[in-house]
Amino acid sequence: MFRDREDAGAKLGLELSRLQLHQPIVLALPRGGVPVAVEVAKALNAPLDLLIVRKVGAPGNPELAVAAIVDGTPGEVVLNREIVETYELGEGELGVLIANERPELERRRIAYRGKTKPMSIAGKTAIIVDDGAATGTTMKIAIRALKRRSPREIIVAIPVSPQETIAALEQEADRVVCLSQPGQFRALGHHYLRFPQLSDNDVVCAMDAAAQLYKTGQRHVSGLVQKS
Repeated sequence: MFRDREDAGAKLGLELSRLQLHQPIVLALPRGGVPVAVEVAKALNAPLDLLIVRKVGAPGNPELAVAAIVDGTPGEVVLNREIVETYELGEGELGVLIANERPELERRRIAYRGKTKPMSIAGKTAIIVDDGAATGTTMKIAIRALKRRSPREIIVAIPVSPQETIAALEQEADRVVCLSQPGQFRALGHHYLRFPQLSDNDVVCAMDAAAQLYKTGQRHVSGLVQKS
């Protein structure tokens, strides 16, 4: 049981700080992953960016992802081919489903980052952070999209997740760091004492504060180097 997302992030950051990481960049899955990722980035003195993923639901079952759109330059569509084949979706029908979700992805991109482009992760360690993973579907899609961007390594970092989900994510990522794998996983919020709903404004404020903190830390490090 974590006190809140910040508590989970601080503990996760401590665990990650024990690893050998090459030029880490922390990537938060909004909204819930942002407060967790802020603490992770603080612990690692690493830059923080967002990884905005919009799920494309199956016809009549929006919670089941047939694909996802991942924000980037350019944006990417990652198909869940097994589900596409199960629903026997043709290219045209699939295209309509994807097109229906693009406006919301664009809205979130503008709301969260404005005109700022995603950071390059080429040759670096990408650490994907969320406040937990129930099925891991969104996380799997995020990993597959990031692999196309040539990172040195992809690490999944989450406070809590079922054991079977972690086993599946370990097949996708280079490393998975998870603090708690309860045998009986309930709804994600049950593993936190405080688990409030977050707004777009909460995301923006947290990201702005984290960016300012990172700049301050970098100036401090630069000053120490110059003095030595």
